[in-house]
Amino acid sequence: MSIKVTLPDGSIKEVEQGTTSLDIAKSISEGLARNVLAAEVNNEVVDAMRPLQTDSSLKLLTWKDTGGKSTMWHSSAHLMAEALEALYPGIKLAIGPPIKSGFYYDVDFMDYTFAEKDLEKVEQKMKELAKKKSEFIRKEMPKAEAISYFKEKEDPYKLELLEGLEDGDITFYTQGEFTDLCRGPHIPHTGYIKAIKLTSIAGAYWRGDENNKQLTRIYGITFPKKGELKEYLEKLELARQRDHRKLGRELELFTFSQNVGQGLPLWLPKGAELRLRLENFLKRCKSTEDMNK
Repeated sequence: MSIKVTLPDGSIKEVEQGTTSLDIAKSISEGLARNVLAAEVNNEVVDAMRPLQTDSSLKLLTWKDTGGKSTMWHSSAHLMAEALEALYPGIKLAIGPPIKSGFYYDVDFMDYTFAEKDLEKVEQKMKELAKKKSEFIRKEMPKAEAISYFKEKEDPYKLELLEGLEDGDITFYTQGEFTDLCRGPHIPHTGYIKAIKLTSIAGAYWRGDENNKQLTRIYGITFPKKGELKEYLEKLELARQRDHRKLGRELELFTFSQNVGQGLPLWLPKGAELRLRLENFLKRCKSTEDMNK
Protein backbone atom coordinates (compact mmCIF):
# COMPACT_ATOMS: atom_id res chain seq x y z
CA MET A 1 0.00 0.00 0.00
CA SER A 2 1.36 3.43 -0.93
CA ILE A 3 1.01 6.72 0.97
CA LYS A 4 1.58 10.34 0.00
CA VAL A 5 4.16 12.43 1.83
CA THR A 6 4.05 16.21 1.39
CA LEU A 7 7.36 18.06 1.77
CA PRO A 8 7.75 21.73 2.87
CA ASP A 9 8.13 22.94 -0.74
CA GLY A 10 4.73 21.44 -1.60
CA SER A 11 6.13 18.52 -3.56
CA ILE A 12 4.59 15.11 -2.93
CA LYS A 13 6.41 11.81 -2.73
CA GLU A 14 4.45 8.60 -3.10
CA VAL A 15 6.12 5.86 -1.04
CA GLU A 16 5.31 2.47 0.41
CA GLN A 17 3.61 2.37 3.78
CA GLY A 18 6.29 1.76 6.44
CA THR A 19 8.89 3.91 4.70
CA THR A 20 10.84 6.03 7.20
CA SER A 21 11.63 9.73 7.05
CA LEU A 22 15.29 8.78 6.80
CA ASP A 23 14.51 6.62 3.76
CA ILE A 24 12.91 9.65 2.12
CA ALA A 25 15.96 11.77 2.98
CA LYS A 26 18.19 9.17 1.30
CA SER A 27 15.99 9.24 -1.80
CA ILE A 28 16.63 12.99 -2.03
CA SER A 29 20.39 12.85 -1.36
CA GLU A 30 22.84 10.86 0.71
CA GLY A 31 24.34 14.12 1.97
CA LEU A 32 20.99 15.22 3.36
CA ALA A 33 20.42 11.82 4.98
CA ARG A 34 23.73 12.07 6.86
CA ASN A 35 22.54 15.29 8.50
CA VAL A 36 18.96 14.33 9.39
CA LEU A 37 18.55 14.08 13.16
CA ALA A 38 14.77 13.78 13.43
CA ALA A 39 11.58 14.44 11.49
CA GLU A 40 8.52 16.62 11.95
CA VAL A 41 5.56 14.51 10.85
CA ASN A 42 2.17 16.22 10.86
CA ASN A 43 3.69 18.93 13.12
CA GLU A 44 5.02 16.40 15.65
CA VAL A 45 8.76 15.78 16.12
CA VAL A 46 9.46 12.04 15.89
CA ASP A 47 12.35 9.66 15.22
CA ALA A 48 13.61 9.79 11.64
CA MET A 49 13.52 5.97 11.79
CA ARG A 50 9.79 5.84 12.68
CA PRO A 51 7.80 4.15 9.87
CA LEU A 52 5.20 6.36 8.18
CA GLN A 53 1.80 4.66 8.10
CA THR A 54 -0.56 7.25 6.58
CA ASP A 55 -0.53 10.27 4.27
CA SER A 56 1.61 12.84 6.06
CA SER A 57 3.31 16.21 5.93
CA LEU A 58 7.05 15.87 6.50
CA LYS A 59 9.88 18.20 7.41
CA LEU A 60 13.34 16.70 7.76
CA LEU A 61 15.13 18.18 10.79
CA THR A 62 18.87 18.87 10.89
CA TRP A 63 21.16 20.66 13.34
CA LYS A 64 19.87 23.99 11.97
CA ASP A 65 16.40 23.25 13.35
CA THR A 66 15.39 23.63 16.99
CA GLY A 67 13.77 20.19 16.87
CA GLY A 68 16.98 18.70 15.51
CA LYS A 69 19.12 20.19 18.29
CA SER A 70 16.64 19.14 20.97
CA THR A 71 16.60 15.57 19.65
CA MET A 72 20.41 15.44 19.58
CA TRP A 73 20.63 16.67 23.16
CA HIS A 74 17.92 14.28 24.36
CA SER A 75 19.88 11.39 22.86
CA SER A 76 23.06 12.76 24.40
CA ALA A 77 21.44 12.58 27.85
CA HIS A 78 20.77 8.88 27.21
CA LEU A 79 24.36 8.39 26.05
CA MET A 80 25.62 10.02 29.25
CA ALA A 81 23.34 7.78 31.31
CA GLU A 82 24.77 4.72 29.55
CA ALA A 83 28.30 5.92 30.33
CA LEU A 84 27.42 6.57 33.97
CA GLU A 85 25.89 3.11 34.46
CA ALA A 86 28.99 1.54 32.93
CA LEU A 87 31.33 3.51 35.23
CA TYR A 88 29.19 3.42 38.38
CA PRO A 89 27.21 0.16 38.52
CA GLY A 90 24.11 0.29 40.68
CA ILE A 91 23.43 4.04 40.46
CA LYS A 92 19.80 5.13 40.11
CA LEU A 93 18.74 7.41 37.27
CA ALA A 94 15.93 9.94 37.53
CA ILE A 95 15.23 12.21 34.52
CA GLY A 96 17.40 13.42 31.64
CA PRO A 97 15.77 16.01 29.37
CA PRO A 98 17.14 18.34 26.71
CA ILE A 99 17.24 22.02 27.70
CA LYS A 100 17.77 25.31 25.85
CA SER A 101 21.51 24.73 25.49
CA GLY A 102 22.34 21.07 25.98
CA PHE A 103 20.96 18.56 28.45
CA TYR A 104 21.21 17.21 31.98
CA TYR A 105 20.56 14.01 33.89
CA ASP A 106 19.63 13.77 37.56
CA VAL A 107 21.46 10.88 39.21
CA ASP A 108 21.41 9.18 42.60
CA PHE A 109 25.01 8.03 43.00
CA MET A 110 24.16 5.92 46.06
CA ASP A 111 27.45 5.13 47.84
CA TYR A 112 29.68 6.66 45.14
CA THR A 113 31.27 10.10 45.43
CA PHE A 114 30.99 12.20 42.28
CA ALA A 115 32.67 15.58 41.75
CA GLU A 116 33.60 18.01 38.96
CA LYS A 117 36.92 16.20 38.47
CA ASP A 118 35.00 13.08 37.39
CA LEU A 119 33.30 14.77 34.42
CA GLU A 120 36.25 14.17 32.08
CA LYS A 121 36.16 10.44 32.78
CA VAL A 122 32.46 10.33 31.87
CA GLU A 123 33.13 12.40 28.72
CA GLN A 124 35.73 9.91 27.55
CA LYS A 125 33.35 7.00 28.12
CA MET A 126 30.64 8.82 26.16
CA LYS A 127 33.03 9.34 23.24
CA GLU A 128 33.92 5.65 23.32
CA LEU A 129 30.24 4.64 23.26
CA ALA A 130 29.32 7.19 20.58
CA LYS A 131 31.82 5.63 18.17
CA LYS A 132 29.90 2.34 18.32
CA LYS A 133 27.06 3.99 16.35
CA SER A 134 24.46 2.17 18.45
CA GLU A 135 20.95 2.63 17.07
CA PHE A 136 18.23 4.13 19.24
CA ILE A 137 15.57 1.41 19.18
CA ARG A 138 12.03 2.29 20.23
CA LYS A 139 9.83 -0.34 21.87
CA GLU A 140 6.27 -0.14 23.15
CA MET A 141 5.54 -2.05 26.34
CA PRO A 142 2.42 -2.57 28.49
CA LYS A 143 2.57 -0.61 31.75
CA ALA A 144 2.60 -3.80 33.85
CA GLU A 145 5.63 -5.08 31.95
CA ALA A 146 7.38 -1.72 32.31
CA ILE A 147 6.80 -1.78 36.08
CA SER A 148 8.15 -5.31 36.25
CA TYR A 149 11.29 -4.25 34.35
CA PHE A 150 12.13 -1.41 36.74
CA LYS A 151 11.25 -3.44 39.81
CA GLU A 152 13.80 -6.01 38.73
CA LYS A 153 16.30 -3.20 38.15
CA GLU A 154 15.42 -1.77 41.60
CA ASP A 155 14.92 1.70 40.11
CA PRO A 156 12.62 3.76 42.40
CA TYR A 157 12.64 6.96 40.34
CA LYS A 158 11.44 5.30 37.14
CA LEU A 159 8.78 3.39 39.09
CA GLU A 160 7.51 6.66 40.52
CA LEU A 161 7.37 8.17 37.03
CA LEU A 162 5.40 5.16 35.80
CA GLU A 163 2.79 5.75 38.50
CA GLY A 164 1.82 8.99 36.77
CA LEU A 165 1.44 7.45 33.32
CA GLU A 166 -1.83 6.14 31.94
CA ASP A 167 -2.36 2.44 31.47
CA GLY A 168 -1.55 1.18 28.01
CA ASP A 169 1.64 1.02 26.03
CA ILE A 170 4.70 2.74 27.50
CA THR A 171 7.65 3.54 25.25
CA PHE A 172 11.23 2.49 25.98
CA TYR A 173 14.38 3.34 24.06
CA THR A 174 17.49 1.19 23.95
CA GLN A 175 20.92 2.09 22.65
CA GLY A 176 23.86 -0.22 23.24
CA GLU A 177 23.61 -1.63 26.77
CA PHE A 178 21.24 1.04 28.05
CA THR A 179 17.44 1.05 28.18
CA ASP A 180 15.35 3.94 29.48
CA LEU A 181 11.73 4.89 29.95
CA CYS A 182 11.23 7.59 27.33
CA ARG A 183 8.76 9.12 24.87
CA GLY A 184 11.55 10.18 22.51
CA PRO A 185 12.33 11.26 19.91
CA HIS A 186 15.95 10.25 19.32
CA ILE A 187 18.58 10.49 16.62
CA PRO A 188 19.17 7.42 14.39
CA HIS A 189 22.36 6.31 16.18
CA THR A 190 25.01 7.52 18.63
CA GLY A 191 27.55 8.15 15.86
CA TYR A 192 25.88 11.48 15.09
CA ILE A 193 27.34 12.78 18.37
CA LYS A 194 30.84 13.96 17.44
CA ALA A 195 31.78 16.48 20.15
CA ILE A 196 30.97 16.27 23.87
CA LYS A 197 31.49 18.59 26.82
CA LEU A 198 30.12 17.99 30.30
CA THR A 199 29.96 21.47 31.74
CA SER A 200 29.01 21.33 35.43
CA ILE A 201 27.28 19.55 38.28
CA ALA A 202 24.71 20.80 40.78
CA GLY A 203 22.36 19.52 43.44
CA ALA A 204 18.70 18.99 42.54
CA TYR A 205 15.92 17.67 44.72
CA TRP A 206 13.90 14.87 43.15
CA ARG A 207 10.87 16.47 41.50
CA GLY A 208 11.95 19.85 42.87
CA ASP A 209 10.73 19.00 46.38
CA GLU A 210 13.15 19.79 49.20
CA ASN A 211 11.58 16.99 51.23
CA ASN A 212 12.87 14.48 48.67
CA LYS A 213 16.42 13.22 48.27
CA GLN A 214 18.93 15.57 46.69
CA LEU A 215 20.32 14.14 43.46
CA THR A 216 23.37 15.10 41.42
CA ARG A 217 22.46 16.97 38.25
CA ILE A 218 25.08 16.69 35.50
CA TYR A 219 24.92 19.25 32.69
CA GLY A 220 26.41 18.79 29.25
CA ILE A 221 26.26 19.82 25.63
CA THR A 222 27.09 18.04 22.37
CA PHE A 223 27.58 18.95 18.72
CA PRO A 224 27.66 17.11 15.38
CA LYS A 225 31.05 18.71 14.57
CA LYS A 226 34.10 19.27 16.77
CA GLY A 227 34.58 22.78 15.40
CA GLU A 228 31.19 23.83 16.74
CA LEU A 229 32.15 22.75 20.25
CA LYS A 230 35.38 24.76 20.01
CA GLU A 231 33.44 27.84 18.93
CA TYR A 232 30.92 27.35 21.77
CA LEU A 233 33.67 27.08 24.40
CA GLU A 234 35.37 30.21 23.05
CA LYS A 235 32.09 32.14 23.38
CA LEU A 236 31.66 30.87 26.94
CA GLU A 237 35.15 32.06 27.86
CA LEU A 238 34.50 35.46 26.29
CA ALA A 239 31.25 35.77 28.27
CA ARG A 240 33.08 34.78 31.45
CA GLN A 241 35.68 37.49 30.89
CA ARG A 242 32.92 40.06 30.38
CA ASP A 243 30.91 38.95 33.41
CA HIS A 244 29.92 42.08 35.35
CA ARG A 245 30.72 40.38 38.65
CA LYS A 246 34.28 39.66 37.50
CA LEU A 247 34.78 43.14 36.01
CA GLY A 248 33.24 44.86 39.04
CA ARG A 249 35.67 43.10 41.35
CA GLU A 250 38.74 43.66 39.15
CA LEU A 251 37.94 47.37 38.54
CA GLU A 252 37.06 47.90 42.21
CA LEU A 253 33.56 49.14 41.37
CA PHE A 254 31.53 47.10 43.84
CA THR A 255 31.68 44.13 46.19
CA PHE A 256 29.28 41.69 47.83
CA SER A 257 28.80 40.65 51.44
CA GLN A 258 27.18 37.53 52.89
CA ASN A 259 25.90 39.72 55.72
CA VAL A 260 23.97 41.96 53.31
CA GLY A 261 22.99 39.40 50.68
CA GLN A 262 24.60 38.05 47.50
CA GLY A 263 22.13 39.82 45.22
CA LEU A 264 22.91 43.33 46.53
CA PRO A 265 26.10 45.08 45.33
CA LEU A 266 27.90 47.42 47.72
CA TRP A 267 29.33 50.33 45.77
CA LEU A 268 33.00 51.12 46.29
CA PRO A 269 34.30 54.70 45.75
CA LYS A 270 35.15 54.17 42.08
CA GLY A 271 31.82 52.45 41.44
CA ALA A 272 29.84 55.17 43.22
CA GLU A 273 31.57 57.84 41.11
CA LEU A 274 30.86 55.93 37.88
CA ARG A 275 27.22 55.45 38.88
CA LEU A 276 26.82 59.17 39.62
CA ARG A 277 28.27 60.12 36.22
CA LEU A 278 25.92 57.72 34.46
CA GLU A 279 22.91 59.09 36.33
CA ASN A 280 23.87 62.68 35.42
CA PHE A 281 24.37 61.67 31.78
CA LEU A 282 20.91 60.08 31.66
CA LYS A 283 19.34 63.18 33.25
CA ARG A 284 20.95 65.40 30.57
CA CYS A 285 19.67 63.09 27.83
CA LYS A 286 16.15 63.23 29.32
CA SER A 287 16.25 67.02 29.52
CA THR A 288 17.35 67.30 25.89
CA GLU A 289 14.62 64.89 24.82
CA ASP A 290 11.97 66.95 26.69
CA MET A 291 13.17 70.19 25.06
CA ASN A 292 12.91 68.67 21.58
CA LYS A 293 9.30 67.57 22.00
